[in-house]
Amino acid sequence: MRRPAAPQEDHARAMTGGQGGSPRGSRRGWMILALLVLAGAGGTYAWQRERAATPPAREVKAPAPVPVALARVERGPFPVVLGSLGTAQAYNTVQVRSRVDGEILRVAFKEGQVVHKGDLLVQVDPRPFQATLDQAKAKKAQDEANLRNAKADLERYTKLGAYASRQQTETQAALVAQLTAQVASDQAAIDNAETQLGYTTIRAPLDGVTGFRQVDLGNIVNASTQTGIVTITQVEPISVVYTSPEEELQPIAKAFAAGPVPVEAWTSDGQTKLSEGTLSVINNQVDTATGTIRLKATFANADHALWPGLSVSTRMRVGVVQDAVTIPDDAVQHGPKGLYAFVVDDAHRAHQQAIAVGPSHAGRTLVRTGLSPGQIVIGQGQSRVQDGSLVAENRPAEPGQAWLEEQARTATAEAP
Repeated sequence: MRRPAAPQEDHARAMTGGQGGSPRGSRRGWMILALLVLAGAGGTYAWQRERAATPPAREVKAPAPVPVALARVERGPFPVVLGSLGTAQAYNTVQVRSRVDGEILRVAFKEGQVVHKGDLLVQVDPRPFQATLDQAKAKKAQDEANLRNAKADLERYTKLGAYASRQQTETQAALVAQLTAQVASDQAAIDNAETQLGYTTIRAPLDGVTGFRQVDLGNIVNASTQTGIVTITQVEPISVVYTSPEEELQPIAKAFAAGPVPVEAWTSDGQTKLSEGTLSVINNQVDTATGTIRLKATFANADHALWPGLSVSTRMRVGVVQDAVTIPDDAVQHGPKGLYAFVVDDAHRAHQQAIAVGPSHAGRTLVRTGLSPGQIVIGQGQSRVQDGSLVAENRPAEPGQAWLEEQARTATAEAP
């Protein structure tokens, strides 16, 4: 009697297509196997696509050096120049007015003309004053004639002696004294009339430049009014008034006592030098409201570069520091903790260095503490630099160029 086949055997025959398996079972096994192969191929394809879509990890690069301009810390004589702002003022200013009343017959100057002391400016009608002078002279002549007659009578009374009474003699002597005083008064009237007549010719009281004319030909001027004829300003020499902080008073006073203190006048933007002069006056008190002292400098101003009312910047040299440590003005930076500069080491790394500075002159600043001669600082391009940043020379500042040239000469000398 035949034994029934086990389920495992039926499955094996179905998979292998052995004897005893039906064609339907054989087809089912092959389909299962194909599905398994397709599933494996799909998983492999998906894994490879996902790997291709994921970008590879980028290589981390060091940050590029920051391009800067370098400058060298230098040592040498450094003039102590104090800068300020000031205003040019006329050395003298005169408003020309008439001292008599009358009609203007002549205007002998032009607006803006350079005049000299004694030059004719305006002629006022002199005829009324000439008439007054002539009248005073006539009155004096009359009184002088009466005086001569009175003196003659007095002489006759005196010679008569006892024949003339004492009263007559004394009376005649008093008349002579009276007429003598009258003649003196007449002379005073003549002097006054001559003075008034002289006032009709108005002349320049000083050398200077005339301004706008305030009255025209034919107008009547009055001595009592405040309206002037013209204003004359003296511009050769000329003054500049400026201020300095009270902390600078001692060095200024010391330099002023030692000799002439040079002062330069520049345009208000500091780009063009206008004139050279010297300090002439230190005001006698400090302005407590502003903590400043007013100063006045005098300039020859032969070329009229300075003009009254012009705003200027001043540069006053009060001494020279022989062994001064200096850096370019642009190398000085302002931070929350005060002033500092970026110092570049041999590895081209920038480091913040706190500094204390003094005055500036000609594009350089005096460094009191914090830096040593020969160090290299960043002169320009600090905006992107931080403490420890790697820097590279880009466009050297003027002092930095000298440092680079020295480095090149050193490298050439050390080359075999």
